[in-house]
This record gives sequence, structure tokens and C-alpha cells, in this order.
Amino acid sequence: MKTTIDIANNLLEEARQQAAREGKTMKALVEEGLRKVLAERRRVGQFQLRQATFKGEGLQPEAAGASWERLRELAYGGRGG
Repeated sequence: MKTTIDIANNLLEEARQQAAREGKTMKALVEEGLRKVLAERRRVGQFQLRQATFKGEGLQPEAAGASWERLRELAYGGRGG
């Protein structure tokens, strides 16, 4: 599909130079950029838990099978949790 867009002169010139360096057409460069932006914006709404590991020996024996209240007691150690 053909369309017309208005691009700042300095941005257009930089894009043309980049496309030439990469041996791409302006169309290919613009499509690549749009795909990247759209993919990034789709990801923004998705929560991703970061990878986090801790040195240690895993779950402590007194916590295995414990209730939430007991886990809180162990975590806060009488410090008001």
C-alpha cells in the first residue's frame, strides 16, 4: 500500500544515509523501524518477572509446609510484620 508521511528533513537525511550504508531501501528501513516500535509497545503492557536467584540452600526446614502466618513470623522475626 502506498502512503505519504511527513518526516523532518534531518531525520529523513539520516535515514537515507543509514539505508545506503546497509544496502537497504528506505521502504525496508521504515518498515523495520515500525515493526520494532510496534513490538516494543506490545511488550510494554506485559509484565515480565525478572530473573532473580539468591545464594543459599533453598527453603529452610521450619518453613516447609508452614502457614502464611508462620511464614510472616519467620520473615519478620518479631519486628512487627
